[in-house]
Amino acid sequence: MWQDFIDCINARELSTLCAIFRLLLALLLGSAIGLERKRKGQAAGLRTFALISMGACLAMILSIYVPQEYLGLKNGDPGRIAAQVITGIGFLGAGAIIQMKGSVRGLTTAAGIWIIATIGMAVGVGMYIVAIAATLLVLAILSVLEMIEYRISLGHEARTIRLRISGIIHSIDGYREVLSRHHIHLSRVYVDFEYDADYTRLNLLVIVPDRYDFMTVFHDLSRVNSTISISLSNQADLS
Repeated sequence: MWQDFIDCINARELSTLCAIFRLLLALLLGSAIGLERKRKGQAAGLRTFALISMGACLAMILSIYVPQEYLGLKNGDPGRIAAQVITGIGFLGAGAIIQMKGSVRGLTTAAGIWIIATIGMAVGVGMYIVAIAATLLVLAILSVLEMIEYRISLGHEARTIRLRISGIIHSIDGYREVLSRHHIHLSRVYVDFEYDADYTRLNLLVIVPDRYDFMTVFHDLSRVNSTISISLSNQADLS
């Protein structure tokens, strides 16, 4: 049994046992990254990443199986299935961003969806070491680099400025200019148009020094467009 398993890992030709092993490995690697995303409270979590990884792996298995079993095919191109996987993953990644209604909070998740698909494809073609190494690197980026970013921002805090603006705004350049003039870093933006009430809800996630005085900033922001109200939240929450 164990010898068959070892032979499966080193096999050049695809067998049923080898295909099952690759699917299980893709499931494991996808679950590892998905668990990290789930821990961060992202909508695309454990199940989503596991399914994407397995699906990409299965697509690559089919790409190998078809020319292996049907040698008489003259127009067969094993790369076509892989290319379509990348296209489909692009739609999934776009959906993760659109779901946030204009916020860029979904970019890391979208990038994670794309990279886990390529990891699954690597497993599907038998590049086990490369796939495992890529998974470890992704986990390092999502955890270690986040800690580095946090240490860099020590002495600063994230705040959310919430504005209600009369009518529908077409640009936030005026607000960006005010924040830039006060040396405030704008991290993320959330825009929500309330067509029934005829006003725009604009939330700005900013990075400022600890105990920053916002009074002058609020005064300048209130003069941009037809601002109805301005409030400040201590939480880095754009929704």
